[in-house]
Parts: sequence; structure tokens; C-alpha cells
Amino acid sequence: MTSLFDGYRLGDLRLPNRLVLAPMTRARATADGLATPSMATYYAQRATAGLIVSEGVAPSHPGQSNPNMPGLRNAAEVAAWRPVTHAVHANGGRIFAQLMHGGRVGHPAVSGHQPVGPSAVALRGEVFVRFGEKTLPGPVPRALTTAEVGAEAQVYADAARRAVEAGFDGVELHGANGYLIQQFLSSNANLRTDRYGGSIAGRIAFAVEAVTATADAIGAERVGIRLSPGGRVWDVVEEDVPELYAALFGALAPLGLAYVHLLAPPDGDELMDGLRRAWPGTLVVNPGGQIGPHETDRADGEKWLARGADLISYGRAFLANPDLVERFRTGAPVRPTPDHATWYGGGDAGFIDYPSHQY
Repeated sequence: MTSLFDGYRLGDLRLPNRLVLAPMTRARATADGLATPSMATYYAQRATAGLIVSEGVAPSHPGQSNPNMPGLRNAAEVAAWRPVTHAVHANGGRIFAQLMHGGRVGHPAVSGHQPVGPSAVALRGEVFVRFGEKTLPGPVPRALTTAEVGAEAQVYADAARRAVEAGFDGVELHGANGYLIQQFLSSNANLRTDRYGGSIAGRIAFAVEAVTATADAIGAERVGIRLSPGGRVWDVVEEDVPELYAALFGALAPLGLAYVHLLAPPDGDELMDGLRRAWPGTLVVNPGGQIGPHETDRADGEKWLARGADLISYGRAFLANPDLVERFRTGAPVRPTPDHATWYGGGDAGFIDYPSHQY
């Protein structure tokens, strides 16, 4: 029986175990998007994970969603990430950058740009302007023209080249949780009537173009994508979910990607089983799916391995347990999730001050 502690070959990478540090917004970058020494410490502390996927990284200025979000938009941001990737590699780890284009989930007060999206439809809700302090209603995004959609897909490829230059082992496109790629997949944020909307083939077209451009830029074996089938974060709604994602997987399968990373939907066992059958490559599953009351544990990961997942990603469990792999391996106690107030923004407290277990 496959174990969380078995090794795994992911493209050119040899992972020592099957635990993945899931991407989690921590908002500790500088105001102008530079990674910091504390971020290098944070990721290096968790380098025993088989693979680290970074927090969401802005691939362009209009694509910035959150305050204090790191970027991969220019030479200064590339240089700021190099100490982070070096620290992870020095500790024996492997790290992908998650490229996260917010689309309509953003605000000019954060990025200095009007958000863009598939259609001029604002999300119902408020977006963060300062974590823990201020939110504002989501603005109406500017609808991309047909010609601009292709250029926006290329934004991911350009950021991926900079990620490799910064020392990342690969990239993960954020196609989940209501951000730009899922906005195109959705039926309420995407009201287009051109080739990027309407039918299932139209709604998956942007995702396929963005992934293809990125694979062409740095090699498909260095590219993954994160998806949340049926997820409704940031006010997205998807119709015909099994058919939509089966079509997407069918279009992506010939590319030879590193992996698909799925957030398990609540009560979606039948859907997930179908998606596992539809995807021929490496499948990463996040058992927790959307943030809820249940924090996933070792048993949850082993359940999904038995159901066909290849790798298991953990988010909140890694926050207060930088040595989560060894805690799972040895049965040492897992420290509870820390206070929500320390999740986003702030200083080193609740970020890099959690010690490893004394074995």
C-alpha cells in the first residue's frame, strides 16, 4: 500500500515523500512585492516536504490580488526570490512558484490598476485592501477584448520564465478559488460570446492557452495547475462541472504536465473519482478543499492515496508545524492551527517562530 513517506518521481525531481506544502497566502512581502529574509526562513523551515508550492505570486501588476503579495514581474522581484529558493535548496527541498492572477479579485487601491476579467461583472462581496484592517466592495473589472485574452495568457508564461530565473524548480498556475482562470471557467463571471465563452470548449480555452504558453516557455514537466471543481470561492459558479473538467483534462493531457492539483470538494467523492479516471498524469489532492472547520490529518491523506491520488497537499497543518513530515512519520503531536490573526500579514510572530518537535 502506498504511504505518505514513499518517494515519488515528479518530472526531473525526486521527491523524498508525498507530502506537499500547499500554497497559502501569508502576505509578508514588502509593499512593493519583494520577498523578504523572513520568507526565506519560512520556506526553508518546511523544506522536508516532498514539494513546496509557494504562496500566490503576482505575475503582473493588474494581476495583483492581495496587499503585501510577492511578485515575479521584474528583475528586482526575481532577485528578491533568489535567497528564498536558495534557502529551500540548501535545506534539501524543492519549490514551485504559484502564479496567481487575481482577475476581478483585486482593487486599484492595492495594485494601482483596474482589475481585468472575462466580463464586466463584479464579484458580490468585498476584497482585501489591508489584511485585518480594511475591505472594499469588489470593483467592476474591465472586460478583456478577444485579442487581449491571448496576451493575458502569455502573462503566465512570462512570469514562469522569471520564476526559473529566480531559482524555482517549476510553477503552478492558480486556476482555483475564483481567480482569473476559474473566472473564465465559470458561468457567472464569464458572459462572453466569443471563442472564450459560452460553450464548455469556450470556457476552457483560456486555461488551455495559459497552460500551453507556460509549458512552451519552461517545459511542461515544470508546470502544474491548481483547480477547485465546483468551488464557489469569490462568488464563482460553474455549470456542468463533470463535463467541464473532463474536457479541460482532455485538452491538457497531451501536454505532459507535472501535475494537476485538486481541492477536494465537500461531498464530491463521485466527482473526484471521475476526475481521477480522467487525468492520466500525476494528481495532487488537497483533502481540506475550501477552508472549513475540519483540519486534515495524516489519515485524510492516506485515504486519498488509497483512492488514487499520487501526492497530498497540506495547508493549515504546516503553519504551526514546520516539521509536519516528521510529526506524521513518528506520531509526534501536531500543534493546533494558530490564531487566524497571524495568518495574513504582520511580523515574524505566527510565521517563523514555531519550533520543531524535540524527538
